[in-house]
Amino acid sequence: MRQAGAVSPGNVPVCYYGSGGRVPASLERRVRAAEVLLRCAACGLAVLAAALLGADRQTRVFFSIQKVARYTDMQSLVLLVIANGMAACYSLIQCARCLVSIVRGGVLVSRPLAWAIFSCDQVMAYIVISAVAAAMEAALIGKYGQTEFQWMKTCHLYKRFCTQAGGAVACAIAASANMVGVALLSTFNLFRLYGSGKGGAGDK
Repeated sequence: MRQAGAVSPGNVPVCYYGSGGRVPASLERRVRAAEVLLRCAACGLAVLAAALLGADRQTRVFFSIQKVARYTDMQSLVLLVIANGMAACYSLIQCARCLVSIVRGGVLVSRPLAWAIFSCDQVMAYIVISAVAAAMEAALIGKYGQTEFQWMKTCHLYKRFCTQAGGAVACAIAASANMVGVALLSTFNLFRLYGSGKGGAGDK
């Protein structure tokens, strides 16, 4: 005889995937909330990084010659702006998809769609991380120079420009961390569709 209040497949809310596989509804809600939060954070941080770099400029006068420092003077910073712009647009689209799915109460059960989201998330994470790595290398050279190649440090001449650029790179690093979190979640969402089906509705 089953005791009153005992947990059984009949009284535990679950979300079903494929043939017999199931995930607790509470876990599904937490996964969805985490995905929306990470995608929104990635979008906001990427926009902030691109905006800081796009508006970053400083003018100095050297021997009556006016020199303006812009992010376009360094190809790595241009790449960072482009990568963060792409990441922001992509994250916004995916965040909207997640919100629509939550409102409609739909569950991701299509393996092709899960593979597409997984692949895009991985690619975007790699793009942002690569752009951040290139920008950080250029930032270190600007800060400390490279004596072996006779590259002079320039940040002591454009302190405000370098400070704002450093803030943009920090935002880009945070955005890339969120993109990595999103990629991990999409990996979980994909491979849970390939469960063995144990504990399904037909099990006794």
